[in-house]
Amino acid sequence: MQAVRDFPRNLAYRPLRAQNFRILSQPLRVASRALAHVVSPGQALAIAVLGLAGVAAFGITPDTTLDTPSVRTISRTLPLPAVAVADPSDERYWREERVERGDTIGSLLARASIVDPDALAFLRSDASARALYQLKPGRPLQVASDDDGRLSGLRFLSANGQLLSIARTSSGFVATSEAPPADTRLTLRAGEIESSLFAAADAADLPDSVTLALTDIFGGQMDFYHDLRRGDRFAVLYETRYVDGEPAGTGRVVAAEFDNGARTLRAFLWRAPDGTEGYYNEDGRNERNAFLRSPMQFSRVTSGFTLARLNPVLHTMRAHKGTDFAAPIGTPVRATADGIVTFVGQQTGYGNVIMLKHDGRYSTVYAHLSRFAPETKDGARVQQGQTIGYVGQSGWATGPHLHYELRVDGEPRDPLTVALPMATPVTDEERPAFTAAIAPLAGELAVVRGLPDNRLVAAN
Repeated sequence: MQAVRDFPRNLAYRPLRAQNFRILSQPLRVASRALAHVVSPGQALAIAVLGLAGVAAFGITPDTTLDTPSVRTISRTLPLPAVAVADPSDERYWREERVERGDTIGSLLARASIVDPDALAFLRSDASARALYQLKPGRPLQVASDDDGRLSGLRFLSANGQLLSIARTSSGFVATSEAPPADTRLTLRAGEIESSLFAAADAADLPDSVTLALTDIFGGQMDFYHDLRRGDRFAVLYETRYVDGEPAGTGRVVAAEFDNGARTLRAFLWRAPDGTEGYYNEDGRNERNAFLRSPMQFSRVTSGFTLARLNPVLHTMRAHKGTDFAAPIGTPVRATADGIVTFVGQQTGYGNVIMLKHDGRYSTVYAHLSRFAPETKDGARVQQGQTIGYVGQSGWATGPHLHYELRVDGEPRDPLTVALPMATPVTDEERPAFTAAIAPLAGELAVVRGLPDNRLVAAN
């Protein structure tokens, strides 16, 4: 009777499937006959039924019901890339290798099954081939070999954007360097602020140059140090230059959107008939104020505009008719508006200082600088956002910072609160052309708004 008690228990430990019924039926019939001499026919029948019931319980388990995910279809018309026609006279087989960490030109050629001491000697001695010794991981290298495994051709896009080509001729190797044919595409990326703009931009794999351009575009509308909130969202459409199918540089931002709490800022790049470019919203209003709120892209205010403040050097109560921005020595300082340099040099208290005169009633002062930009000279014209100097600790400064003043009719005003003039909007005559030009760009930004998750790594 021990076998009778063990049989069902042992069977229950085996996970069986419905498709195994036929295979399992044979052992069950054999087991039933084997037990016939121990138990009565009725008991054997009961055991067999229980065994089959156990099989059914394991084999006919209903499928788990999953919630049907929501599906949203987005249709976009993408332009076909230009296809270069290969030279029919070049019948060589080109092989591409990716630079890995620790690679040398010798190890790359060896991985491509090229054994050619003459080629290595040329690459090591020829000055025009020095770009091959600045190998960055991930960059592609294209090589071609002849039937004997010798190098017959090599192509490499150098760090400075030049296409290095090396070819074997009857008299030896020849190296040439030229600007490669470029294919410019638009790249769409989006992200959500969790801690900082740069952290969100890094998570979206946004180039630093594009992130800085984003702060410049909306710098007149918001302060990216004080106004940024967790949950803010952004989307940016920018140019990417490709060479041989590989990203080779970043161009201009052509459209951008920033959702900052209760307001949404949008900007589109528009070239006017006179050749001037600017960023405008859907209504044609220039997104750029005539003045930026801050003379530095990222900094913090350590001392605001006030009529009574204890001077840290003189230890007396005096008016502080400017705003101090703390930043490390050497941080670039930018002009907050287009203007002309009226003074560049040293003044008591201010130390190294730059003064700019702007159109109409406005002027600005930038003090305690460590040095001046080479282009910043008396009478020079500067543009908004142009670097004119660098943060220092000259004059009456107890620490590295920039003292910035905005003056209206010669009187200092608080640059963080004063109403700033706007730049010129799109004219009525240009409005139809402007609306037609930004329509496809607005459609690209709308793709991101239609997604359930606003975080988009890339869409080319």
